[in-house]
Amino acid sequence: MKKDITGRKDIELLINSFYKIVKEDPVIDYFFNDVVKVNWEKHLPTMYDFWENILFYTGVYNGNPMAIHKNLHHLSPLKKEHFEQWLMIFSNTANSLFSGPNTDLIIQRAQSIATVMELKILHPANID
Repeated sequence: MKKDITGRKDIELLINSFYKIVKEDPVIDYFFNDVVKVNWEKHLPTMYDFWENILFYTGVYNGNPMAIHKNLHHLSPLKKEHFEQWLMIFSNTANSLFSGPNTDLIIQRAQSIATVMELKILHPANID
């Protein structure tokens, strides 16, 4: 039986596993490997902080993900299918590793984040 996400080490496992798939995904790898050429040594700890804060309200993340993604969209347009693919990979990765209320919550929050980003980036005129 799988355990639930209970702390930083679980977040790190989730994020490392997620990005291992993303780096090779034919739909969204391009953004990470070609458009911004992500510095993974820097990016991964930031993502650990972000998701740890999202789930456990640690206050360890200090950044503006919306601005970063708007800039990414400026460099190479994001599409609805990119958000859907990202979310599918995230949800599948979380569910493959963990099970429980925190796992459900992090997936729910990922869905909310993806929806808000998609709306604000792809349909900015419709959002106040």
